[in-house]
Amino acid sequence: MVKKIDIYKKCWCNSGKSYKNCHMTFDLKVESQAKKLNALVPTRRMIKTEKDIEGIKKAAAINNGLLDMVEERIKEGISTLEIDNWCVEYLKEHHAHSADFNYQGYPKSICTSINDVICHGIPNEKDILKNGDIINVDVTTEYKGYYADASRMFMIGQVSLEAERLVLATKECLNIGMAQIKPFESQVRDIGIAIEKYAHSMGYSVVEEYCGHGVGYKMHEDPFVLHYANYNPSYLLVPGMVITIEPMINEGVKGIRFKEGDTWSSYTKDGKLSSQWEHTIVVTEDGYEILSK
Repeated sequence: MVKKIDIYKKCWCNSGKSYKNCHMTFDLKVESQAKKLNALVPTRRMIKTEKDIEGIKKAAAINNGLLDMVEERIKEGISTLEIDNWCVEYLKEHHAHSADFNYQGYPKSICTSINDVICHGIPNEKDILKNGDIINVDVTTEYKGYYADASRMFMIGQVSLEAERLVLATKECLNIGMAQIKPFESQVRDIGIAIEKYAHSMGYSVVEEYCGHGVGYKMHEDPFVLHYANYNPSYLLVPGMVITIEPMINEGVKGIRFKEGDTWSSYTKDGKLSSQWEHTIVVTEDGYEILSK
């Protein structure tokens, strides 16, 4: 690929430098390491520029502030619609937008998934938080054309030991997944392999119907980031890639189900608890940096 490019023309990353003095050495290293590890070569769209990353960081800062605000206010007796209303106002105050709102017809600005709801729970006035509930609040912020995505688990009042154990184990799954990011030395599949191994060791199952993804220019981009073991070749992890890791871990079986009249909210098949944590991460020269959490 590199030999077919005029190395003195401007680089594909729009830095203004010649390809020879910008990304040529990087591209050669990517191709060499991908071949060595039997991995796929990331597309150029997957590799964000410094300008892009700065834009994503600004969106992430708003996303983080929004979830911090939710963490301060969330409590027993609050409806999930109230949480959505807080978020609408927060985004408006910060001149940002919800990427979730009206995405393929989704009716609200955030997702609120309680207890046995795996993901995409729709905020409404009837879902009132009770003592002992666990809830995931998932937010994607768009700011000046850039996107950042994250979700957190909240434990309401005094939760059961089983619920607390699941929430903490899911956070550890996320941490273990991030630890697999070794620039030029690991590939996307390593994240899911490690997460599944730990989740199974704790007696839990991993939801396979949903996955992490690239993010930045849009809410959902390539590559897909599986949270379970798949040994097919996947993309080499290299600096500049921005991805989400968002394991959904079930207390019981891994399958999902839907209720009549709601094609968004996915539930555990057996009615047992589910938990999810999500970060937006940029791969750096020596590891990774968490942007939105």
